[in-house]
Amino acid sequence: MKCRHCHHETTHPFLDLGSSPPSNAYLTTETLNKPEKWFPLKVMVCDHCWLVQTEDFADAHELFDADYAYFSSFSSSWLAHAQHYVESMVGRFKLDSNSRVIEIAANDGYLLQYVQAQNIPCLGIEPTHSTAEAARGKGIEIIEEFFGVALAEKLVAQGYQADLTAANNVLAHVPDINDFVGGFSRLLKPNGVSTFEFPHLVNLVQQNQFDTIYHEHFSYLSLTSVKTIFEKNGLQVFDVEEIPTHGGSLRVYAQRSDTGTHPSTARLQDVLNKEQTLGIDNLDFYQHFQEKVNRIKNDLISFLIEAQKTGKKVIAYGAAAKGNTLLNFTGVRPDLLPYVVDKNPAKQNKFMPGSRIPIVSEEIIRSERPDYILILPWNIKQEVVAQLDYVRDWSAKFVTAIPMLTTQ
Repeated sequence: MKCRHCHHETTHPFLDLGSSPPSNAYLTTETLNKPEKWFPLKVMVCDHCWLVQTEDFADAHELFDADYAYFSSFSSSWLAHAQHYVESMVGRFKLDSNSRVIEIAANDGYLLQYVQAQNIPCLGIEPTHSTAEAARGKGIEIIEEFFGVALAEKLVAQGYQADLTAANNVLAHVPDINDFVGGFSRLLKPNGVSTFEFPHLVNLVQQNQFDTIYHEHFSYLSLTSVKTIFEKNGLQVFDVEEIPTHGGSLRVYAQRSDTGTHPSTARLQDVLNKEQTLGIDNLDFYQHFQEKVNRIKNDLISFLIEAQKTGKKVIAYGAAAKGNTLLNFTGVRPDLLPYVVDKNPAKQNKFMPGSRIPIVSEEIIRSERPDYILILPWNIKQEVVAQLDYVRDWSAKFVTAIPMLTTQ
């Protein structure tokens, strides 16, 4: 295959997770008796620009359709993160009612609602109809399209240049990463700033976060590869923060290469140096990951089988995309895990893609009183444990499979 950034031949495997349906393609009772589309889920690494990427099989329009069911606002910790981000950006870049903030992948308005509350003009770009409608319900202006150079140029022609653009957890989701990044260099005002948040590849490897790999994520990103991609598409990285979201992410700050005036920070060089020391530009860094992932698979299956043998009830919490990767790679089905609980009504009464495990409301926990609750979105583990604290009344335990099988 050709690298989606530099177009060099990419032949080095990173991880093979077999095949699965798209991780957000939840089933309904009507579609449950119909065949699902399964796609190979194999990840390669380019030894020229060091972009880690899935092989291309699924089209973006199939992955992000009108019924897309990921709504950001159902996580209280994520809402707090978004509010803090807005407050920080307003202060740092002195945004006011004369500024404009544009968020790419605005989802259900989880972030722009805080921009709007500060009386700063804002615009969201969100291609999935279900989440776009939710954002409009908050009074946020939304353009329901995929972002790239063409849309950016159209917005600029309409007078929509931005002082700040936000792109949280979307850079990995775009099949044409050059077109996507190129759009920001056109959309920004001469001294505007773009921020991008994405899970850090270093944490994926070091903490065995293989379940963050799914078809909707076309790329897995290091600062080294992002800096290279940005420079080729008219953006200059001038700062970076290491943040705790999604198991350890980077927040990258970029400006137009031709007009930006922000000086590069010391922490930018620090993170680049850290990646170089770890060997991010050496194939040795990417080897043996498959072995660690296979071990997690075997440990989870063994735990579920042993629980069944000893008459223990196990249910899962959080119908997250990462959970679907885990369940489909391990081959877990309703015979070992009868329910997945989720607080999002858009997912309740549906079924997990591939595994076809029913998704139910939290009431099932009180009625079934399980012995173990497997937390699939481990990145919000503490939030879930606090929310379900009442299960301690019958001595239930929480389980996570990543970075290794643990109970508490």
